[in-house]
Amino acid sequence: MGTQKVALVVGASRGIGRQIAIDLAKNGYADPKKQNLRRLIPSIWHLSCRGSKVHNRQKQHCRLLLPFPPDPNSSESTITTVAREIREAGGQATAVPVDVRDFASVEALVARAAGAYGGRLDALVYNAGAVWWASVEDTPVKRFRLLQQVNVEGLYGAVQAALPHLKKTAEGAGGGRIIVGKVGMSVLTKGLAMDFERQELKNMSITSFCGRRKSRISAIESAATQKLQQTDPATARDLRKPTVFSDAVLAVLRAPAASVNGLLALDEDFLRSDLGGSVTDFSQYALVPGASPRRIMPKRLPDLTVEEQDDEGTRINSAAPVKTKAKAKL
Repeated sequence: MGTQKVALVVGASRGIGRQIAIDLAKNGYADPKKQNLRRLIPSIWHLSCRGSKVHNRQKQHCRLLLPFPPDPNSSESTITTVAREIREAGGQATAVPVDVRDFASVEALVARAAGAYGGRLDALVYNAGAVWWASVEDTPVKRFRLLQQVNVEGLYGAVQAALPHLKKTAEGAGGGRIIVGKVGMSVLTKGLAMDFERQELKNMSITSFCGRRKSRISAIESAATQKLQQTDPATARDLRKPTVFSDAVLAVLRAPAASVNGLLALDEDFLRSDLGGSVTDFSQYALVPGASPRRIMPKRLPDLTVEEQDDEGTRINSAAPVKTKAKAKL
């Protein structure tokens, strides 16, 4: 098992997260050093889901659900059923519930994921997220706090807990990759990417696919969009399958680390690029055959870089121990 790739997918119970886990397990990803897309390596995936309520439900689903697998956008799809899908397809997976708002829970998750297969961890995909579509005046502070805890603090905790394991893997024959999926995490992506560069960690990278559901180039089918479809079935023509996102994740994992480190990308745009495989036919991703989902994102996003960013002057490290002067002897 020492040669197998190990990935931790946070937020893999349904929808896009499930699709990422399923497709990565099916395809594996190329050795980042060799860049030979035909040499695919079997992968082991650890799946997790945000929230403490999930744990009690997990015990029932694989035994009671018929037919199997369940609707991937329904509450019947859980980390347990996704892990079963992967195992029945010949892969290996471990379902681990986690509350990303609790750093101790996140640390335990990462330790279990890395420890189960000899301490190896090649990739972290953070797909957990909380959404709330409303104006500022209609967004209670309690709700705003939840968004920050899940979308920003949860990511920060997962990255911090996983970094030692990712670095250890990158120092060997592998490469440590981090992929996140929310636009609010872009600044962290840029900051950590600069850390990797300054530390000369050439096999490490962090990439952010900006947006969530309707904030991507075209809306992607999910539990949220299904509600819209029930209200207005015509909205299905503007939806893409979640495979467009999982394919973009696969493409990032196959790309050289330096080429995607600090990249803020949109799934479809990345797939159209040379790094993403120069995809031109996106009809395979349309939820309704023959439909052409409209673009709902700008053609160019701000990359959050400035010309002077390499000229940082005197570097200050607040985490460094403070040196105190010895008291003079009388």
